[in-house]
Amino acid sequence: MDFDYSPRTTALLERLETFMTEHVYPAEAVYDSQVEANDNPHEQPQVMRDLQAIAREQGLWNLFMTHDDLGAGLTNLEYAPLAELVGRSIIGNEAINCSAPDTGNMEILAMYGTDAQKDEWLKPLLECQIRSAFAMTEPDVASSDATNITSTIRRDGNEYVLNGRKWYASGVLDPDCKLVIFMGKSDVDAPSYRQQSMVLVPLDTPGIEILRDLPMFGYRDRLGHGEVQFTDVRVPVTNILGEEGGGFAIAQGRLGPGRMHYAMRAIGFAERALQLMCQRAVAREAFGGPLADRGVVREWIARSRMEIDQIRLLTLKASWLMDTAGNAAARSEVAAIKVAAMETAHTVVNRAVQTYGAAGVSDDTVLARLFAITRALQIADGPTEVHLRTIARLELKKQATS
Repeated sequence: MDFDYSPRTTALLERLETFMTEHVYPAEAVYDSQVEANDNPHEQPQVMRDLQAIAREQGLWNLFMTHDDLGAGLTNLEYAPLAELVGRSIIGNEAINCSAPDTGNMEILAMYGTDAQKDEWLKPLLECQIRSAFAMTEPDVASSDATNITSTIRRDGNEYVLNGRKWYASGVLDPDCKLVIFMGKSDVDAPSYRQQSMVLVPLDTPGIEILRDLPMFGYRDRLGHGEVQFTDVRVPVTNILGEEGGGFAIAQGRLGPGRMHYAMRAIGFAERALQLMCQRAVAREAFGGPLADRGVVREWIARSRMEIDQIRLLTLKASWLMDTAGNAAARSEVAAIKVAAMETAHTVVNRAVQTYGAAGVSDDTVLARLFAITRALQIADGPTEVHLRTIARLELKKQATS
């Protein structure tokens, strides 16, 4: 395994570091204030449009896209350290058009979309002219098991009729959201993993009702996490993504790179928290000296450094395996980084919160928001227990054949 940065990654890291320092970090407070001042809190603030214009000019755009003709053409291993760097800021990914759920939606459109679907949806997403949402999770079933999905896709002549209730459809409240990728059952009599399909649904299609915006630990994201009712929503059969019955396979293909993105961003969160912890430990005095002189605080810092470096190496290994052997060969490692990266990030953020005391649970720093995000993401994109189940099953199989 060779984790040396390629010349492309090294050059992009330099430019991205400058972009983050000179433009993104200073814009964080401005972003929040403009969102609060907007009549529609889900509307993209002007400061983000300005950041995106700068990112385009500097060639820091669509870096996640692995297809040469559509994005930067980086491998997973090349993109990983870039994802970590932008992950240090909550607004970093949006600034370079590398934020979820658009990244995953663009990936599957690139892989499974027809030429007409790419022209209509992928190209404007790559240009950030529109945004998109992904509607899979449902409130009444355990959606971590996709076979539980109850939403239906019924063919009626040259149309599909969609029915079901989805929630945590991230991005659906953004005024720029024009597309929802809907996952439902198209054939309940097929084998378990061939029952589901994905359909492209314009958000303005009759029968779509956004019921509410769901918070995460009291925080509401600008993009929104919508609960959405689909009632007799009709779209042309040409809106099928891939093939009927291919929804589960598409979802699995979407998850490998996506989980690497999440893991490296989690490392970025952890690095930001460690930086803040160290700054606080040096500046804050208690009981006759700086917190940095206290053994327990030094242990927090030391353990955080070791744990962050460990999960970075594990994530780079998973990225390397995806590049060299394919997503299936990296299945155990991909599951492992989803668990380990988010748990470690949450632990480091928790230590930083404790170091800041009362200030750590306020909005005076980014720590409270990072605490909420890193906890919520231990449930989102498959709960920790599901990934542990996968790792254990693969390990038992490997041991049985060795």
